[in-house]
Amino acid sequence: MVAVITGGSRGIGLGIAKELLKEDFTVVLTSRNESEEVTELKAKYTNKVHFVSCDISKEEDINNLVSFVKDKFGKIDLLVNNAGVAPKERKDILTITGDDFDFVMDINLKGTFFVTQEFVPLLKKNEKSRIVNISSMSAYTASVNRGEYCISKAGISMITKLFATRLAEYGISVLEIRPGIIETDMTAKVKEKYEKMIDEGITPIRRMGKPEDIGKCVLSIAKGNFDFCTGTVIDCDGGFNVRCL
Repeated sequence: MVAVITGGSRGIGLGIAKELLKEDFTVVLTSRNESEEVTELKAKYTNKVHFVSCDISKEEDINNLVSFVKDKFGKIDLLVNNAGVAPKERKDILTITGDDFDFVMDINLKGTFFVTQEFVPLLKKNEKSRIVNISSMSAYTASVNRGEYCISKAGISMITKLFATRLAEYGISVLEIRPGIIETDMTAKVKEKYEKMIDEGITPIRRMGKPEDIGKCVLSIAKGNFDFCTGTVIDCDGGFNVRCL
């Protein structure tokens, strides 16, 4: 089975790839630059790991990615929309600029939408294919110092519902995973802050998540364990979503 993972060079994307490779998937990883971790993975899993440089905010890059996958495999079984960026600088919503907004939206939201659209023909070639969108607990949690990020992740939730509705007739299910506080490069600068919040009980499970936690959720979907679900949200967040009195 063939999986395409955007934003697959590090963090959550790489964690997803590692879990899929344990089950003999072939993975195509994308990001703007190939990381050392991807190079090592390619050496370990000969002919099972492929890398394509792709900035999903650019139409030409998306087309090149799809062309590579089409020429190499002819179809795919799983698309994981994981690529995303945080704001370059955390700013109050009263001071963010149009450029700040567009930088996040062009990758997180617009890029995800058009990657999905362009891969539909290759997904339709199977009797059953799956799309997994990686959003965030920020899809429903307001952070006024990174509002553009929250809006982009809320938009991923609607992309999930829209494509779930549109693609069901082709046997393509679309699910959303909402990670919580995950230990990655993106959270490294605020790790101490998050660990303090976790110690104080912001999540029932008292630890930060790991990329492999998200990877295991994706693997379960990829293996068909959620095939009567579409448009469904899976919260992989240590219980952050639970409201307690």
